[in-house]
Amino acid sequence: MAPFNANSRNPLSWLKAPFQSIDPAVQAARQKIARNSFCRLESAIEIAIAAEMGIAIDANRASADDWLRLPGISIRQATLLAQLSAGGVIFHSLDDVAAALSLPPSQLVPLAPVLRFYFYDPEAPSFLQPIDANWATIEQLERLPGVDRTLAEQMVRDRQQRGNFRSLVDLQRRLHLSGELVSELMHYLRFA
Repeated sequence: MAPFNANSRNPLSWLKAPFQSIDPAVQAARQKIARNSFCRLESAIEIAIAAEMGIAIDANRASADDWLRLPGISIRQATLLAQLSAGGVIFHSLDDVAAALSLPPSQLVPLAPVLRFYFYDPEAPSFLQPIDANWATIEQLERLPGVDRTLAEQMVRDRQQRGNFRSLVDLQRRLHLSGELVSELMHYLRFA
């Protein structure tokens, strides 16, 4: 079988017949991804098949878990990328991700078939990018639905005194938040 060629016009061309119907590695990868579309991708074959099946990771909304699905991405790197996104950093291309990780862009080229770089206008009223509850400033928290200055200050004060929030449940218990408010916040908070 022909190796993965990053310079090819169609990076999935090597998967075309007759190989995809008889190659056991391709069949096994296809079955693995079909069983669990959120599995960790471990090779260029799995990346290509995932892309062919419509699986994509939005670099500007990816969580650490999303980044960890990609081969060669460490926990430290995944956490760094997720924290940068939560802090407002926008990745426009694979080169931006490589720069954030201090890697040559060529090292990340095999990941390109599943990475997407969508633009979100931070000034649009419909846009609220999820933020990390353990890194967010009072001003960032105030922009969330249902969070006023008093609650934002309480969140930061509690975090400083008692340590990071472990989850949405931990935040709710520590701050005695209503279920209704937590229902709104769950779409806008991350916990790294």
